[in-house]
This record gives sequence, C-alpha cells and structure tokens, in this order.
Amino acid sequence: MTFIEFKKHLLDAGISLPKFSKLIKVSEKNLQSYKKKGEVPNTIAVIVVCFVSMHQAGLDYVEIVEALQLKAKTKKGAGFAKTKSKQKLEEGEFSK
Repeated sequence: MTFIEFKKHLLDAGISLPKFSKLIKVSEKNLQSYKKKGEVPNTIAVIVVCFVSMHQAGLDYVEIVEALQLKAKTKKGAGFAKTKSKQKLEEGEFSK
C-alpha cells in the first residue's frame, strides 16, 4: 500500500495520523518515515483497512484497540554504557 493510499484510508476510518499513531503505540515520526519510502508495511496496511471496515460497520475500533492495553516499544540502546558499567561492578572489575 502506498503512503498516499494509507492517508486516504485514515480519512475513511475517521482518524488522523497523530491519533492513529497514539492508538497503535507507534511513533508518528516512524509512520511519517514511510512517506519517504513510498509505501507502508503490510501490518500497518492491514490495520488501517480493518479500521475502515470497522468504522463503516459502526464499530468503535478505538475502544477495541484501547482494551488491548498496547505498550509502546522503548529503545533498547539507551543507557548501554550504564549497563556495561553495572555489569563490570557486579563482576568485581572496579575497585575502590
């Protein structure tokens, strides 16, 4: 699915890109990066098309998704140096 098709589907689902990103716990910056690539990943395409179908059927997809209690991913590289230092402390490599 192209990014333009994706944006049209968001309109059909009655949701903005910022609200969509908050709902599915994916950063808006990440979603905007697909604009440069020209297309969105299959999983994002499936989600937005399902939202359109649910919206047209009168289902509140927002309530359904919020009930999943999704968690946003965090960067695993943050604080790497701290982890390494902590590991060295535990191994006794640092002395006072």
